[in-house]
Amino acid sequence: MADTRFVDQLLQKGLISKEKLEAAKEEAKTTGLLLEESLEKAGISSAQILEAKTKVTGIPAKSLEGARVSFDILKFVPEDSAMTYKFVPLGVKDGVLEIGIVDPSDLDAREALQFIASRLNMPFRVYLISTTEFKQILEMYKGLGGEMTKVLGELETALRDDVRTKTATSEVKIEGTERIVEEAPITKMVAVVLKHATEGHASDIHIEPSKDKLRVRFRVDGILYTSLILPMKVHESIVSRVKILTNMQLDEKRKPQDGRFSARIDAREIDFRVSSFPTAFGEKVAIRILDSEKGVRDLKSSGLDGRNLETVKAGLEKPYGLILLTGPTGSGKTTTLYSMLQTLNEEKYNIVSLEDPIEYNISGINQSQVRPEIGYDFASGLRSILRQDPDIIMVGEIRDKETAQLAIHAALTGHIVLSTLHTNSAIGVIPRLVDMGVDSYLIPPTLNLAIGQRLIRTLCPDSRKKIPLEGIIKDKIDQELKEFPEDQKKKIKFPAEIYQALPSATCPKGTSGRIGVFEVLTMSPELEKIILKGPTEADIMHEARRQGMITMREDGILKVLDGRIGLEELTETL
Repeated sequence: MADTRFVDQLLQKGLISKEKLEAAKEEAKTTGLLLEESLEKAGISSAQILEAKTKVTGIPAKSLEGARVSFDILKFVPEDSAMTYKFVPLGVKDGVLEIGIVDPSDLDAREALQFIASRLNMPFRVYLISTTEFKQILEMYKGLGGEMTKVLGELETALRDDVRTKTATSEVKIEGTERIVEEAPITKMVAVVLKHATEGHASDIHIEPSKDKLRVRFRVDGILYTSLILPMKVHESIVSRVKILTNMQLDEKRKPQDGRFSARIDAREIDFRVSSFPTAFGEKVAIRILDSEKGVRDLKSSGLDGRNLETVKAGLEKPYGLILLTGPTGSGKTTTLYSMLQTLNEEKYNIVSLEDPIEYNISGINQSQVRPEIGYDFASGLRSILRQDPDIIMVGEIRDKETAQLAIHAALTGHIVLSTLHTNSAIGVIPRLVDMGVDSYLIPPTLNLAIGQRLIRTLCPDSRKKIPLEGIIKDKIDQELKEFPEDQKKKIKFPAEIYQALPSATCPKGTSGRIGVFEVLTMSPELEKIILKGPTEADIMHEARRQGMITMREDGILKVLDGRIGLEELTETL
C-alpha cells in the first residue's frame, strides 16, 4: 500500500483543505490514478508534494528539469520494470546508478530494484521524483530500442505472410527480398535508424553482420557505440533497402559499392554517403551522415586560440597563396576549411569551392559537387574554376599530382587557395608535396600555412571531476611541456586545474562534442632554404621550433590545463 503520510504535511501547511483532500482520495480510488496525480489536479504543485514526501521519508528529491535521459542510461532498467514498479534510471554519478522512484514504500519495487542492481553489479541511490516527471521519462523509452522492437514485430508478421505465399526457390527468394524491402516494416526500420543516428549527432552508421546477429553502431564524437543488436534474418532486407535508396546494384554482393541519397529528417535535408563491403557473413554497410544545414563554427570555437589563431588570421589576410590542412579522415579538416571560408566570406570576393561532398551550405559561396563517375573530378573542376574569375578557391582535397600542380599554379597567379592533404602533421606537408611531383622551388612562394589538426572529445562543464596536478600526472605534464616555447610557457597559469570525465544524468559519458588541437607552420626565409636544398621532416621541425610552433599534442596539453579536455581523451587520440 502506498505511503500517504505526506498528506499530513500538506494539511499542516494549509496547502489543501480536508474537503479537497477527501475529494482527491475519492478520485484516485475511482479512476485508478495515483493520489499524487489527483492532488496535482486539485492544485498542489509537484514540488510541494515532493517536499512533503521528502520530509516524511527522509529520501531526497531530484528533478531533471526537462533534460533528456539518454538511451544508454535507460537501458539499465527494462521498460516493463519501470512501468510496473514506477522507478526509472536518472543517470550514473561516481559509478553509482541514480534511480528516481515515485513510491519508495513499495516493497515489491525495492526488491525489483535490488535484483536489477545485483544483475548490473552496480550500487544504486534512490531519489524521489514526481509522477509527472516519471511519465516524461517513461516516454523516453519510446526511442530507438522501443521503436525497433515494434517494427521487428511488424516485420515478423510480414515475413510469416511471405513464407505462406512463396515457394523456396532461389529466384523467388530474390523477388521476395525486393518486395519486402519496399514494405512498411523494413522501410520503417531503416528510417528509424537514420532518424536516431541524426538526432544523436552521429557522424557515421555501421551495419555489421556476424554469425548470429546484426550489430548497428553509431560513431558519436569519434567513438563507435553499439546502438542496436538485431536478428540476422533482417540483414539482407536492410542492406537491400539501403541499396535501393542509393541506386546500387541489388544483386551485386561480391564487390564493394558506393552510393548516396538524401532524406528529410526533422525538417532538415540530410545527405547520406553509403559504402557497402563484402564480409564473411554478408555485406557490411557504412553510412556517413552529412548535415549541410548545420551552422559553421568560427575559428576560435573550432579550437584555434593564442598564437595559432593569430598565425592563421595573418595567413588568411595575405592577398594570395596556398593554405593546406592536414590530418587523417575524420580529424575535422573540412570543418576548419569552412570556418576559414566563413571568415573570408565578403561581398567583394568571388569564392568558389569544389567539394566531395558538400558538407555545409554557406550563403554567398559558389559551391560545386565533383562527380568523378562522369569525369568531373578535382583536377578538371579546378581548371574550370580558374575560368570563373575567382578570388578565393577551396578544393576539398589534393589527391594527385595534377590537382597539386593546378593548386600551386592558382596560388602563384594571385588566388587564395584552401585545401586539405593526407599527412600526419603540418611538418609532413612539404615532403608530401615534393613526393607528389611539385617542384621544390614553387613551394616557398605559394605555401602560406600548413596546419595539422586532430579532434579531441571535450569534457561536459557540469560533469567533470577535478583531479590534483601531482605525482605521475604532474611528471607527465612537465615532460610534455619540456620543449614548449618559453614565451608560450609564461602564459600558462600555475597551479593549473585539470579535470577528468565524470558521467552524469545530463552527460552519460562525461564528454560531449569535440574540439580541435592544432599545429601551424608558416613560411620563413630559413624554411625556404631548407626546402630548396631538399627538405627532411627533422630539418623542418627544427625550423618550426625556432619559429615558436607548438605541436598538436602541446596544444592539447594547454586545453587539458584549462579544463576543456581530459588527459585521457588527449592520449586516446595523440
